[in-house]
Amino acid sequence: MNWENEKDNFHNFILNNKIIGFFKEPLRLKSGRLSSWYINWRNIASDVYLLDQLTDYILLFIDYLGLNPKCFYGVPEGATKLGIITQYKWARRQKNYNPGCYPLSMGRGKPKEHGDPKDKFFVGIPKGEIIILEDVTTTGESLIDTIKRLKEVNVRIIAAIGLTNRNEKRDDGKSIEEIVKEQNVQYYAMSNAVDLLPRINMNKDIKNHIEEYFKKYGTQQINL
Repeated sequence: MNWENEKDNFHNFILNNKIIGFFKEPLRLKSGRLSSWYINWRNIASDVYLLDQLTDYILLFIDYLGLNPKCFYGVPEGATKLGIITQYKWARRQKNYNPGCYPLSMGRGKPKEHGDPKDKFFVGIPKGEIIILEDVTTTGESLIDTIKRLKEVNVRIIAAIGLTNRNEKRDDGKSIEEIVKEQNVQYYAMSNAVDLLPRINMNKDIKNHIEEYFKKYGTQQINL
């Protein structure tokens, strides 16, 4: 299998598992914006079988990009399990899979206030070349905070990968790709809202709201 052949299956995986949903009345997102649509990967992260499938897709994507990390690291706390399981599966398939070769690291949602300063933000210090995993990227605040914390422990971040990009501009007019690149990190999305939303049946009011939402916040307009 390769990513080019499996990309459409990944999109179907998203749609079939209802990762994208809709509200009759728009809700306020963490970004402060009112949205009638959402992207939520939590149900996948709570199911062993589905998380196993998802991490296989991630590994296909990594092969497609030609990346060779030492460690996968999930943005705390939403992508923590994603990072751990991807790292475990990645390490197991490497030829040099031996003691001390591949770290298993996770981030803390809240910093630890006692003990070794190295453990303040991490349970297991990440080492080597790092790929950061995030589930949904909107304005990228959590991702940028994670990048900065990882740089403090002198690792080399070779990529940041989002499962789904909402394709929104921040209040400063920049896209997620642009703000991550300012940190000297390349961002890749495994799926994009502008590709997924047109494939979903929705009522006229929701369509109108989403089209207006993208006129205001989108990196590009969308026609549903």
